Amino acid sequence: MLSFGDLLSEPGNQHHLQLSIFGYKKGSSSSCGHIRTRKNTIMRSLLVLLFLAVANAKIFERCEWARTLKANGMDGYYGISLADWVCLTRWESNYNTMAKNTNNDGSTDFGIFQINSYWWCNDYIINSHNGCNMDCSAFLSDNVNAAITCAKRVVRDPQGISAWYGWQYNCEGRDLSSYVSGCGV
Repeated sequence: MLSFGDLLSEPGNQHHLQLSIFGYKKGSSSSCGHIRTRKNTIMRSLLVLLFLAVANAKIFERCEWARTLKANGMDGYYGISLADWVCLTRWESNYNTMAKNTNNDGSTDFGIFQINSYWWCNDYIINSHNGCNMDCSAFLSDNVNAAITCAKRVVRDPQGISAWYGWQYNCEGRDLSSYVSGCGV
């Protein structure tokens, strides 16, 4: 196995290198330019993958999100106003469908509602109650149907919307009209 250090220490090295997942391997003779070409190809591939991952994320505008929630029956669901839902998701994820945050207890919060892996979904890392019977990865998508379905399940629990600290600390007992103002909802 030829290491990157071996390659650099042999000036004029004319070995053909094959890229493998685990390192470089000596092969037939060729120019070192072939190595640079493969390196550039790998870098371009990584950039494309990064772009695709970012392209999958959606950060909603406030009114767009309010209309989406309303269209999915969230206005008044279990007595919770549309403004409460918009406020909650503003403080939990800033309306970002790809938001993911790890908690001190080892659990992770996923998606626009920051749904917790210990209680509500399965991330296959920690033992989960999986109250929504869903994989946590379903909440990391610009398709918010799974996230909305699970959020509806969370508020049917005795804690209701108080299950979200973002709502407790930033929305509870406040005038939330600004969260839906000008949205036509």
